[in-house]
Amino acid sequence: MHIEKNILDKVNEWLTPTFDRETQEKIKDMMTSSPKELEESFYKNLEFGTGGMRGIMGIGTNRINKYTLGKNTQGLSDYLKKSFPGENLKVAIAYDCRHNSDVLGKIVADVFSANGIKVFLFSEMRPTPELSFAVKHLNCHAGIVLTASHNPPEYNGYKVYWQDGGQLVPPQDAEIIQVIENLKYSEIRFEANEDLIEYIDTDVDQAFIDSTVANAGFNTSAFAKQNLKIVYTSLHGTSIKMVPPVLAKAGYTDVNIVPEQAVPNGDFPTVVSPNPEEPEALTMALALAEKLNADIVFGTDPDSDRLGVAVRDNQDKMILLNGNQTMVIMTHYLLEQWRKAGKIKGKEFIGSTIVSTPMMLELASAYNVECKVGLTGFKWIAKFIKDYPELKFIGGGEESFGFMVGDAVRDKDAVGAILLMCEIAAQAKEKGSSVYKELQQMFVDFGFYKEHLISITKKGIEGAQQIKQMMIDLRENPVSEINGQRVIMVEDYQNSTAKNLLSGETEPLTIPKSDVLIYYLEDGSKICARPSGTEPKIKFYFSVNCTIESLSDIPEAEQQLDQKIKNIIAEMQLN
Repeated sequence: MHIEKNILDKVNEWLTPTFDRETQEKIKDMMTSSPKELEESFYKNLEFGTGGMRGIMGIGTNRINKYTLGKNTQGLSDYLKKSFPGENLKVAIAYDCRHNSDVLGKIVADVFSANGIKVFLFSEMRPTPELSFAVKHLNCHAGIVLTASHNPPEYNGYKVYWQDGGQLVPPQDAEIIQVIENLKYSEIRFEANEDLIEYIDTDVDQAFIDSTVANAGFNTSAFAKQNLKIVYTSLHGTSIKMVPPVLAKAGYTDVNIVPEQAVPNGDFPTVVSPNPEEPEALTMALALAEKLNADIVFGTDPDSDRLGVAVRDNQDKMILLNGNQTMVIMTHYLLEQWRKAGKIKGKEFIGSTIVSTPMMLELASAYNVECKVGLTGFKWIAKFIKDYPELKFIGGGEESFGFMVGDAVRDKDAVGAILLMCEIAAQAKEKGSSVYKELQQMFVDFGFYKEHLISITKKGIEGAQQIKQMMIDLRENPVSEINGQRVIMVEDYQNSTAKNLLSGETEPLTIPKSDVLIYYLEDGSKICARPSGTEPKIKFYFSVNCTIESLSDIPEAEQQLDQKIKNIIAEMQLN
């Protein structure tokens, strides 16, 4: 097999004494036994995407290992010193249940400490939202969490947080990446200063629990809390550390944990994927819910930023809600609570993303608050909070099963979102309603919106090229009509342009550049194409809607909207 010279140059660098003997031996073995794997491991450098850096663990520049994360951390150390001259720098580090997360977390702590930076390192795995909280709580300059979120077991990752508890955003991200790229591996300082590493646990835990209950609790009666039967699964992840104590502190007593999935395990042995977006992941939780006749089911991903929710429909059958539905349910509830408390003064906002349901805009309009819409990823919602200090943030979400209640945590937070959904469900049940009925009434009040997502996986070098070509084709051969409806607007976030196809006028987009295309049809439908920033996938998002007069209109309207989505998918040849 022929291997390109630029790849061989990287391989040869990793065979120098800068790298340990074990690494060199593994590379030599790959050269003879797995040249294809060698190429995949070195053909590029791992890049920061939507949710930080994620990749397969192993040897090479395109893998998560001691050296790639060491280089990141050395570069971040240099950047922090430049950004905060003369300050006593502090960082917080957390890690999830994945294989090697604890080892990699300690390596990252070692490099920071070797650079004279004080490190607060969680003594055990903790949820990502707790790390975001800890950065602000401990007055740190930055934070790191070692996680690959919901990716398969062979993955790990590295998320960077800034002073505000939010993930890196421009311009810091590009500046830090530049510093990292300019570093040599030989410049990484691995020799720890153990005096600068402080292990943290219960004190921060208690502060996080108290903050979560204060932010996501809304005067639900003790009876309603005790009367709500909850089934919860951590899917072998970190949320087991925080969800049970938060619900206990809040007064929920009937919490039933799926025992087979309660023990953290980086192999995620009982699921195909530890992703609550996938219905299969909640199979065991749903079975337990039927056995116990539970009211609501929750499942979280390994680092506890995403949550899946299932509730009972009008026929008493458990159904899974999608991320758009849980987002509008929680946002509507928060808006109603703020309105009742007289806290809406015209200086408040909710947050969403360009690929999420347009129903968020309808909610904002109805409650006289602003809806700020950014790119995919909660770092953009966190950036809105930082950029508009004169506005109060109520809550916000994105379609990929994430939500954030208030601004104490600056990333999607399944812990706080679970408590908020419990409050909604308990109060609804107490008044003879349900979460599902509340959602149906919202469709009458604000418009019936239906969303659907298709993800197409393309792995490896060839896959990345195929995804790139699909986006090129969509741009070079623009669609003018879909399902008998004219395309009236095309937003191209890579070129920062919004083109009105009826008038021919083009306007600039103010949202940062990203490889995203959105089509708007004349009937209000919306179609978005976006390569994933964290997985080898290209995603297509569909949103359709109609107005209905009463609850009795829902079955027919739902059938029509489902058919419309099927027609669009068929016409775009995506099925």
